[in-house]
Amino acid sequence: MVPPIDVARSTTTTSALAPDAARAAANAAAPDPTTTTDRVSGTRPGYVPALGPEECRVSPAGAASYDQAMALPPPSPTSTALVTGASSGIGAALARELAQRGHGVTLVARREARLTELAAELHKAHGVRSEVVALDLTDAAARGGLLGTLAERGLTVDVLVNNAGFTTTGPVHRSDREREMAMIRTDVEAVIDLCSIFLPGMVERGRGAVLNVASTAAFQPLPGQAGYGASKAFVLSYTRAVRAEVRAKGVTVTALCPGPVKTEFAETGGFTKEESENSLPKFMWLAAAEVARIAVLGMEQGKGVVIPGFANRVGAGFARTAPHQALAAFLARQHPALK
Repeated sequence: MVPPIDVARSTTTTSALAPDAARAAANAAAPDPTTTTDRVSGTRPGYVPALGPEECRVSPAGAASYDQAMALPPPSPTSTALVTGASSGIGAALARELAQRGHGVTLVARREARLTELAAELHKAHGVRSEVVALDLTDAAARGGLLGTLAERGLTVDVLVNNAGFTTTGPVHRSDREREMAMIRTDVEAVIDLCSIFLPGMVERGRGAVLNVASTAAFQPLPGQAGYGASKAFVLSYTRAVRAEVRAKGVTVTALCPGPVKTEFAETGGFTKEESENSLPKFMWLAAAEVARIAVLGMEQGKGVVIPGFANRVGAGFARTAPHQALAAFLARQHPALK
């Protein structure tokens, strides 16, 4: 019998990733329409970007199975995949992708009604145990109670997805102090805290996988979203370091760096729908479900960094090598929140 959905009350931010690469770089990165692209990774067949050995493209689905050495632990009745920011966008899509693979999920966000609806959907569609924990990830005490809450339900976290996050917009000298600090607590502090809470158990058991959601903003300064861009740069650096620490301990750590994604994120961050849609060329935008599919494939294959979409991969490479002073000046002139 599949255990019922549980709901624990307590209050997070919605999550996804914002548009954040330079339009000029994006236009330069437009794929050649005469060249076919890989349906899984969005890259041209055989293409390996100049972003380091851990950032090679994700292999097609079916290239590996749980019979082989997989970086993503196999599902079990007493394990769960904890997904933050699961009430919408990339977070909800990642939960669906993991449940489709048989993983029980624990959905964490503020909006309890949305979580409960998603949990019921996943339980009905895939027969997995779907837990709901409604809390605000800016609350350190609430985060600290997660381990005990799940232990009381007889669950261990074998997969941790730090997806929750949001952005502020506008120049720092006109920023809202409380909003800025809430963003840092969600985008940075919660990532560190949850890794500190759940990684020790993974290492002790000799299995586990962590996915930290960063952004292509991690590769460049981002005037108009300065705190957000810096937060994602932190997440990328932190993920790479932690990955190296646990590499030989049966645990993998992956950074997901999406470009623009079709979610509620931009509007939540203060962009109008028109500003969001016009911020980058249409060919750079991906659906949340596609980003999630590529992300989970990357976790299965033990990738260190996953950048969905060919244009976004090229844009990230450009941002890493371009003079940052000139790039920042260009972005400051283009960002809608600075006009």
